[in-house]
Amino acid sequence: MTQPPDSSAPASPQETIAAALRRERTAAGLSLTEVARRAGIAKSTLSQLESGSGNPSIETLWALCTALDVPFSRLLDPPSPQVQVIRAGEGAVLASSQAEYRTTLLTASPPTARRDIYRVTAEPGHPRDSDPHSHGVVEHVVMGAGRAMVGPAEAPVELRPGDYICYPGDMPHVFDALEPGTWALLVSEYR
Repeated sequence: MTQPPDSSAPASPQETIAAALRRERTAAGLSLTEVARRAGIAKSTLSQLESGSGNPSIETLWALCTALDVPFSRLLDPPSPQVQVIRAGEGAVLASSQAEYRTTLLTASPPTARRDIYRVTAEPGHPRDSDPHSHGVVEHVVMGAGRAMVGPAEAPVELRPGDYICYPGDMPHVFDALEPGTWALLVSEYR
């Protein structure tokens, strides 16, 4: 008997990009041929990307975004849960075809958002317990060095260098350093 696909399994980067390309092309009312022409790529390449069987370079995706008149992040950032963790080395990695360069989109800025960016330094033994901020605030943290328990006060997550977490800042939350010399990048997003 065939098992149904696991709907809780995360989509691969290719599946995410494929679904986004189909969605954006359909929303723009454009044919495969027209989008491929505008992007300067072969129609067969676009067809492969939309089927999830292609492996696009950053340059190809930028050309497609320009052709579709959408931000780059719209192809990579599917809807996410309230608390999101991306470990170092995880996430949709895109490579340049022209240089030794890779990028991983952690989160896209919604059109109505304002963001403040902070560098946080902390030492063990002095957790920072934060009261809820204004309604709709979301916090993003990328761990630079050390280790820390970060996130909602009732369920913080241990982060190591390179790890990322996103959580509602309008609820009690914590940043508790576990090693000397801990630092992180904190982005507060106001919606």
